[in-house]
Amino acid sequence: MSIADSILSINNDLPIRTELPVHSGKVRSVYWLTKQDSRRLIEDKAYPVPYDTPLAIMVISDRISAFDCIWSGEGGMLGVPGKGAALNAISNHWFTLFKQQGLADSHILDIPHPFVWIVQKAKPVMIEAICRQYITGSMWRAYDKGEREFCGIQLEDGLSQDCKLANLLMTPSTKGILKGIPDVPEADDVNITRQNIIDNYPAFNFEKCNDISVYEKLLSEGFSLISQALAKLGQVFVDTKFEFGYVKGLDGNSKLIYMDEVGTPDSSRIWDAQQYEQGTVVENSKEGFRQLLLNHFPDSDILLNKERMPERQLLAKNNSLPAEVLMQVSKTYIDIAEKITGKHLVLSDNPKAEIIQILHEHYQLVDE
Repeated sequence: MSIADSILSINNDLPIRTELPVHSGKVRSVYWLTKQDSRRLIEDKAYPVPYDTPLAIMVISDRISAFDCIWSGEGGMLGVPGKGAALNAISNHWFTLFKQQGLADSHILDIPHPFVWIVQKAKPVMIEAICRQYITGSMWRAYDKGEREFCGIQLEDGLSQDCKLANLLMTPSTKGILKGIPDVPEADDVNITRQNIIDNYPAFNFEKCNDISVYEKLLSEGFSLISQALAKLGQVFVDTKFEFGYVKGLDGNSKLIYMDEVGTPDSSRIWDAQQYEQGTVVENSKEGFRQLLLNHFPDSDILLNKERMPERQLLAKNNSLPAEVLMQVSKTYIDIAEKITGKHLVLSDNPKAEIIQILHEHYQLVDE
């Protein structure tokens, strides 16, 4: 079987029994189970959630997204080998550690396959919770042009590119297009301040104003835990994105949990510590792929300028990247996953067939 055949690029066509249409994101697809199947699995698998909790099958793909576009390679490579399994393995590791350390639960209830999570439905907080320990990327570009205020936080003069910040910086942005919030533009992924959140907390789906402090505590403690663990592995945790939501516990009370993914090469910047100490940034995350794209195309403004999105989409559609580029990205993801988890990442020759078989035989979610 070829490398291209081992890549799971289409993940929204699995014959899973569902109640609602499949929701497809940039990387993951979500299959909402029927009420009957949700209750059956909660009972049969003893999931620690109320019996009426809606469940979903979340299937990750090997697709790679950068600059809000999906990229592919020569020879029919519609993704990056091992990427999906690596992302799930890393998130599983951090979510487990968070729970062990008493931070908070996640939405994951079961892991039937390296590409698959069974998750509980959560009410998402409509914030991309971004934490930064170093000034780099878009923040550095803005700072270098003279900007000093970020999400209501004032930075001092005299900072240099890629330097460590004195304190962990929380720079939240909107998750989706939120309407009717004073001083918040009606656009996806726009920066907001802490005061914006406090003044309009119900609009961001916070149930109580006090939960903002809980969310910030989970942010800082989660970042610190990952940062300390990566430091022991010779890695620098530069910045990352968290997502949160509410679920109902067995006691009937609502609680904040971690959602989506966490501490992965997709949602974070991770640098090699030894190289950084010597003055060189070596990326162990998707940021390396972004930099490659910026260097690969002569007019990099297409990738950076949101006003040129139609051109950018054509660029991604009409340009297959060299296979060795995607294989290098594959090595980055697999290497960092194995370093973080301390385990060999086993890759599948035919992940789609494996998923269907497991969900049929062990979960009775695929009809004959």
